[in-house]
Amino acid sequence: MANTITIDPVTRIEGHSKITIYMDDQGAVTDARFHVTQFRGFEKFCEGRPFYEMPALTARTCGICPVSHLVASAKACDELMAVRIPETAVKLRKIINLSQLIQSHALSFFHLSSPDLLLGMDADPNSRNILGLLKSHPEAARDGIALRKFGQSVIERLAGKRIHPAWVVPGGVSRPLTAELRDEILEEIPPMLEIAQRSLETFQGLYEGFEREIETFANFPSLFMGLVTDNDNLEHYDGKLRVVDANRNIVHAGIHPASYQEFIAEAVEPDSYLKSPYYRKIGYPDGLYRVGPLARLNVCERCGTPLADEALRTFRRLSPGAVLSSFHYHYARLIEIIYGLEKTRDLLREPDILDAHVRAHAEPNRFEGVGMSEAPRGMLLHHYRIDEQGLISWSNLIIATGHNNLAMNRGITQAAKAFVKGDKLEEGALNRVEAVIRCYDPCLSCSTHAIGQMPLLIELRNGNNVLDRKHRG
Repeated sequence: MANTITIDPVTRIEGHSKITIYMDDQGAVTDARFHVTQFRGFEKFCEGRPFYEMPALTARTCGICPVSHLVASAKACDELMAVRIPETAVKLRKIINLSQLIQSHALSFFHLSSPDLLLGMDADPNSRNILGLLKSHPEAARDGIALRKFGQSVIERLAGKRIHPAWVVPGGVSRPLTAELRDEILEEIPPMLEIAQRSLETFQGLYEGFEREIETFANFPSLFMGLVTDNDNLEHYDGKLRVVDANRNIVHAGIHPASYQEFIAEAVEPDSYLKSPYYRKIGYPDGLYRVGPLARLNVCERCGTPLADEALRTFRRLSPGAVLSSFHYHYARLIEIIYGLEKTRDLLREPDILDAHVRAHAEPNRFEGVGMSEAPRGMLLHHYRIDEQGLISWSNLIIATGHNNLAMNRGITQAAKAFVKGDKLEEGALNRVEAVIRCYDPCLSCSTHAIGQMPLLIELRNGNNVLDRKHRG
């Protein structure tokens, strides 16, 4: 009878999930599955709510990246009102979205993944966490804290609070930027750029120790999807959706958010509450694609800011085509942090950034609206329909992590086949399977994440017989 290994929960991610690894009678891995075990139900309980409540309501989907939902939702509401929001409001929305990206990427890289990178995949699990990192690599830990604090602080000062702010609203933002706050943020950016560049140099120096992980962490040809500007630059707020293949050849370009259903379909698997979107023209499950920082750097031609463009040129040397290994999501996050800081600085220097006209007011003028933006983890989509009273009659949310679901499952299977062998549990091997998921930084139910140790149970079973068990926490 074949064996199964269950990792429950997956640690150092935002939310709760588990992994099941299936093995044949000879102890070789045949398959692996990533299960999201929480049901949220946001799409259903939004029904009947006034459309203008949707940004603040759907922001509660996530305690780590609520701004991402605010932005996508507000853009869908802009479409329902059929308004063109003031240019200054667009720039302010971009700034808060980039602040969200900076703090979230810092959390993912420094707090959740750096323990593997700096302490080693086989390090003692009791110290392989942010607290252990504070002892062994205090400068790196402090750098991560500083970058995250900067991003959260900008959100708080712009929007009134760090988590679930209500500043981004249908039609724009609720209040303008002051000169004092602009100058404060501009003064703080140079030291943050120094930290981000130093962190990138440190990470580049670690590569020689992770050749096997790079080779096996979801390293396969796939499609990549992300937003780009009209001149093919990296984009997180607006733009058109682009799909490229493993050689960076454009498969589809100029996809308008409202036409997403022509290209993206959604499947549901019985063992997970996370939907499995796929590229409709290829079909399920072969139409898997990847989103997020790695995908965004594969679909764009340049970042559009000097330091990030220099870093992107070095990044591109990893592969003649698209960079395929999901291990490189970490690298891409650091480049995006640099870009986010540079772009925020440029936006704050725009001559109209202090303009007081930051909101357009209107009643509903359409019955359907789609809002799309790039969350830290990838493309986020909100699609609403309303009735004649402006109440939500139907909604569809495709969360960034969902886009990567098929790729995560294929990735953990690849890693498990490379590292998990026989009838004995090796903690370091199973940590590598978990680490594939951490590359994608999935956001599953963000308010339930924990720091340091989480209760972890790993069981190796032959049918109903437990052959080996490891417990932590």
